[in-house]
Amino acid sequence: MASRRSYGSYSDGCASAHALDLIGERWALLIVRELLLGPKRFGDLQRDVVGVGPTALTQRLHHLEEAGIVVRSRLPEPARVMVYDLTGWGRELEAVNAALSNWAVKSPSLPLQADMSPDTVVLAMRAHARPGPARRRVVTVGLRLTDSRIEGSEPVTYRATVASEGTTIEKVPELGEADAIVSTTTAAWKGCIIVGADLDPASVEGDPAAVRSLISATRLEIS
Repeated sequence: MASRRSYGSYSDGCASAHALDLIGERWALLIVRELLLGPKRFGDLQRDVVGVGPTALTQRLHHLEEAGIVVRSRLPEPARVMVYDLTGWGRELEAVNAALSNWAVKSPSLPLQADMSPDTVVLAMRAHARPGPARRRVVTVGLRLTDSRIEGSEPVTYRATVASEGTTIEKVPELGEADAIVSTTTAAWKGCIIVGADLDPASVEGDPAAVRSLISATRLEIS
């Protein structure tokens, strides 16, 4: 296995440098990003971390495991597949991912038209989620997002709640009951949330006002 470069944290004692020794290698933080909403198989990670090869992915996962950021486990019956997940400490990196996202959206060279995976779009929503209006009723919205980068991909489902106390979006196996359900592609949903495009009304089932509340609470706003 190739030797890793160090930012010198073991000689100068800087916590920031040590953080970079842990997650500063190419692809490492993107792998963490793709695990923030739940465990994934090796093949899923290789698909969602665009550009990473199997050797580099294996090396980064090995290092993240050694560092105590990622853990490998086998799903129970009937799946019985090996997956990678974040430890509790590793999951705290969502705050780092959100801070980097909120900083980078001010870059004039940010590729706003580039597509994203379903999880990445939802993590962007979580990064700049805002509470709903005071004294308004709590609304729930189901999201059924199809990865527009991959032909024939299966939709991934999420459940969002907008309340005056805060807005949450979680990955769920089934949508259940909701005020509204949005079924669309990642490209269309990113266009709405990140770029500010209008959402096709045909993609909404249920209360359009609930969807407008979610969009208002999670749409990117650059000050």
